[in-house]
Amino acid sequence: MTTFDDAVIGAVTRHMNDDHADGNLLIVRAFAEPEATAARMTGLDSEFGDWVATVDGVERAVRIAWPEALTDRASIRHQVVVLNNAAAERLGVEISDH
Repeated sequence: MTTFDDAVIGAVTRHMNDDHADGNLLIVRAFAEPEATAARMTGLDSEFGDWVATVDGVERAVRIAWPEALTDRASIRHQVVVLNNAAAERLGVEISDH
């Protein structure tokens, strides 16, 4: 398993939470908590992304596997996009290009 340093994880989670909150929720609804009303990314490693989902007003930690293992920082963006697109397809949601 590849781990990323705190600076990389912080940059990724800030970007996801600040710029892609809708994507966080879409991913969490599709692959972990269908009834989630909010979600924020909290971490990642090469095999999983970590989110906190709000369901019925209660926060729950969820781990979602990447479609392919992350190997470096560049692969993070690619796998987030792949996961987001798979979530949209699973839920029948149309999304705009990233």
